Amino acid sequence: MLLIDCPHCGPRAELEFSYGHEAHIERPKDPDALSDSDWAAYLFLRENPKGVILERWVHSHGCRRWFNVARDTVSYEILAVYPMGAEPPKLEQARYV
Repeated sequence: MLLIDCPHCGPRAELEFSYGHEAHIERPKDPDALSDSDWAAYLFLRENPKGVILERWVHSHGCRRWFNVARDTVSYEILAVYPMGAEPPKLEQARYV
């Protein structure tokens, strides 16, 4: 189980949180101009890297606030927690082979 450091409530068990998928995905500027395949790509196609990924999480059984997490998908180590709207931390984007 992960111990996630909520920026508003402090460290809590993973069971208190809900995963919100990959962070920093920009909504299309002109959604009416998108084809069905473009919408499908925006909604469903995500990278699934082996290494560091930036994710959104919500403290659903606590303060109910959203925040971002930099997490290593191999070791599950949480490298950084930062608020929504903030720039991602400068981390070495380790990739595994």
